[in-house]
Amino acid sequence: MATLDISEPMFAETIENNELVILDFWAEWCGPCKAYGPVYERVSEGFPDVVFGKINTEEQQALAGMFGIRSIPTTIAFKEGIGVFMQPGALPEDALKDLVEKLKELNMDEVRAELAAQEEAASEGAG
Repeated sequence: MATLDISEPMFAETIENNELVILDFWAEWCGPCKAYGPVYERVSEGFPDVVFGKINTEEQQALAGMFGIRSIPTTIAFKEGIGVFMQPGALPEDALKDLVEKLKELNMDEVRAELAAQEEAASEGAG
């Protein structure tokens, strides 16, 4: 699947309606982003069942702000609507492929259980 330009109006729908979404936060003026773009595009072509989105931080400042993007490129991944990965910097092609493979295998029941345990611990600490 080719990459998809993601805007604020379609962001939530994209995350909610797709099992695995990988996002690349970038900008036109960013040299490392220009180098990462073709790598990201090539990897996306190898995973037709995964949504690879691109978010231009200059045009989508609200989305960049929502995730506290301070350096670009930054790669963020969502599985079943839950944020499961965030890393600034351009990923090497093999690392991005490995990441997608691992995320496809990620057991979301375990992730949800861990999140529930963290929330419970936080609420106990607050009380």
